[in-house]
Amino acid sequence: MNKKFSLAVISIVLTATLLACSYSGLVPGTSPAPVVSSVPAAPAAPVSAPDLVNQQDKLVSLFQNVSPGIVTIITTNALGSGFVYNSDGYIVTNQHVVASETKVEVDFTNGDKVYGNVVGADPNSDLAVIKVDLPAAQLHPLTLGDSDQLKVGQVAVAIGDPLALNGTTMTMGIVSGLGRSEDSNAPAPTGGGSYFIAGDFIETDALLNHGNSGGPLLDLNGNVIGVNRTIQLDPTTGAASGLGYAISVNVVKKVVPELIQKGKFDYPLLGISFYPNPLTLDVISALGLKADNGAYVAGITAGGPAASAGLIAGTTPTSIQGLSAGGDLIVAVDGQPVNTSDVLIRYVVVKKSPGDVIDLTVLRGDQKVDIKLTLGVRP
Repeated sequence: MNKKFSLAVISIVLTATLLACSYSGLVPGTSPAPVVSSVPAAPAAPVSAPDLVNQQDKLVSLFQNVSPGIVTIITTNALGSGFVYNSDGYIVTNQHVVASETKVEVDFTNGDKVYGNVVGADPNSDLAVIKVDLPAAQLHPLTLGDSDQLKVGQVAVAIGDPLALNGTTMTMGIVSGLGRSEDSNAPAPTGGGSYFIAGDFIETDALLNHGNSGGPLLDLNGNVIGVNRTIQLDPTTGAASGLGYAISVNVVKKVVPELIQKGKFDYPLLGISFYPNPLTLDVISALGLKADNGAYVAGITAGGPAASAGLIAGTTPTSIQGLSAGGDLIVAVDGQPVNTSDVLIRYVVVKKSPGDVIDLTVLRGDQKVDIKLTLGVRP
């Protein structure tokens, strides 16, 4: 089973481009071809190396511009990072950084150190907001980007205070995946150590370490695209795999204003547990599914939204241990294709709120069924 580790307590990864050089010459014993024209041939355009100086200057400028808005969060039992959300003194970090504490230390890169009050925390999104009492002129809010516009392969920069190094550290990588799902910090009512699923995480290979939790993931323009949360651990060795996960900034835009205003966030509830992605050919065969992709309903919370809407979970044992056939396969939501459960969870988390009605298209055996589901509120 894959393991993830929170980052509470990035060295710039340089990419070098190797230019291939070619040599052409005459084969011994041959004569040069006759010159057809006396006009000299135009010289070949020189192969230009990447402008590493400009790239370097852009990264230096990015760090200088955003670092005044990065903070270190010190609690009784942990050390993490955060960033200035607005000029009213609100700071964004992870819920797991502040845990149950109501007052924490907030250290700025210019040396200022103040206490801040935790005004709201959400274990489902793993976001928290801290309020510090400082004049607006001393605060440097970071600009929020739009994670819906992100593309796999674009540069991602992480800045935070890892490993208690007493200062901000910057690392660089790429956006290596989008729309990932992870366990939240909110226990599910089924018990047994299970947790509700959180959605719309950005996967990145920018180096993250303990203490990066709550710090921003940025694009090359210095816009916040995510909040760093966890690192993926190798299931065999327990070592960091080189992949990290950040809460998308569009989730931040949705959750943080509610935490500021109400101190809490009402997370939408489907009341469904899904078979883990992906649906392999063996799984599809064992379930007798009539499609290769979708979100398979493995379980339904009694009395929850999915149960009230009439969705069906698998109950018939199959040749695969722990896998039961007969459940609905969700293939679309509000007319948009659902290839995996991650797609559905991301849509609900970012686009919908409790009380909203969504239209689900499901395959139930050979039949296609349209179901209206009214989203609930996670307990």
